[in-house]
Amino acid sequence: MADQLLEKPVLKRAPSILDAMTPSSSLQFEKIPVEGYEQVVKITHKSAGLTGIIAIHSSTLGPALGGIRIHPYGSFNEALEDVLRLSRGMTYKSAIAESGFGGGKGVIIADPKKHKTIELLLAFGAAVEKLGGNYICAEDAGCTTEDVKIIRRATKYVVGLPNAKSSGDPGTFTAWGVYRGIQAAAKKLFGTDSLEGRSVAIQGLGSVGSRLADILFWAGAELVLSDLDTAKVERLAHQYGARAVPADQILATECDILAPCALGGIINDKTLPFFQCRAIAGAANNQLLRDSHAVALQTRGILYAPDFVINAGGILNVTSELDEEGYNPTTPRYRVHRIYDTLLAIYEIAEKNRESTHSAALALANYRIRYGIGKRILPPTFHHQAE
Repeated sequence: MADQLLEKPVLKRAPSILDAMTPSSSLQFEKIPVEGYEQVVKITHKSAGLTGIIAIHSSTLGPALGGIRIHPYGSFNEALEDVLRLSRGMTYKSAIAESGFGGGKGVIIADPKKHKTIELLLAFGAAVEKLGGNYICAEDAGCTTEDVKIIRRATKYVVGLPNAKSSGDPGTFTAWGVYRGIQAAAKKLFGTDSLEGRSVAIQGLGSVGSRLADILFWAGAELVLSDLDTAKVERLAHQYGARAVPADQILATECDILAPCALGGIINDKTLPFFQCRAIAGAANNQLLRDSHAVALQTRGILYAPDFVINAGGILNVTSELDEEGYNPTTPRYRVHRIYDTLLAIYEIAEKNRESTHSAALALANYRIRYGIGKRILPPTFHHQAE
């Protein structure tokens, strides 16, 4: 689930809190046919100010699960393109991680700092409930754990709640998984997974990026930090003895490993000539603007940790709360550890087949989907129903 640069907003009250919850509400569904996707629906609720999309890419291995992104997209088509890419990525992420879930995603077209209301969240929750468990939601960029707590009032199909029966903010597990992925990259490049004295540049210091900086500091890495929030950059740079770099310069910074932890699409035709790193290994979703950009990285000799592999720590954490025995943080801890071994195996496959690491990871994910490896046997248990 993706790192975020957005500040936590103050939820505003709109006129009618019950409108999204009642049978007579104006919640509208419009099916959008998209080849290769099981279900894509546009959701609107006029009085709640909701325009959103839920995309279910695949439920072959289990119910589709993915976060809710709240973002002021420039157009509906832009939002649609994003939710399709994100939901497909969740399918591959869950397959590689063997989480027992499929891929889905929700987006809400709104500025989370200005337009996020209780009514809007409840209306989206009502839409999730109407899908009957085919899609299970969680937090994502622009949507906090407190927001999903509100959404829980309209649907049980939600994870990552800040209560005793849920797992809360998955950022710590995502950050630890990215750290393990960075170790795997170092092992492949330098023959050792020690990060002592290795330079790591982090783009984005949100929930995951800031935690990653802390872990890497204690691992002995030399940090280069960047974020749109310059005050945060200066504070963390002082805290970790790091070098601060303007947001528009971080991708071109000379370093051993670049860790993108903000929004996606940062590997593209414009940025490719400027990378001065040995590897790219970070938490951001959809880092490649196009799959072909992975080949371009390979040609340049830059090792790429496929994002849907390295950033799976969050989903491994939140899905653990749906285990029959209930949530125990030690279970996802050991599952997240294995990201290291998975990436080393992908690097070996890519090298043997003379293909990009992204292509190797996709092939592995599709193999597991095709043969049902990691398929969920028992239905998910929503322990928080009793609360």
